[in-house]
Amino acid sequence: MKDAQTDRRLIRLSPRDNVLVIRAPIDEGESVLIAGESVIMVQALSIGHKLARSEISANQKVIKYGAPIGTATAQIQPGEHVHVHNLRSDYTATHSLQSAEKNHRKLGRTP
Repeated sequence: MKDAQTDRRLIRLSPRDNVLVIRAPIDEGESVLIAGESVIMVQALSIGHKLARSEISANQKVIKYGAPIGTATAQIQPGEHVHVHNLRSDYTATHSLQSAEKNHRKLGRTP
């Protein structure tokens, strides 16, 4: 879904979505237009990652494809990366290298 007020490197998949999907790499420090507002990227992100289109409150549903994909675990600002550090899946366990290492340490194992 095209939006003249949003950078062409980002796409909103459904009118209901509160996240945008990156269509082309964006470098740290670059300015992107999101819903008419300029946002400076605090990190480089590649194709397929999600950015908040608008403010998402902690415990609010994150909507992609017009459907909830999970719940925000912290407040997310427009243009902020939406990923496992601030999003909990409502459907499957969220796994990351850090959580695997933490679980191994609890069990007294080395990863």
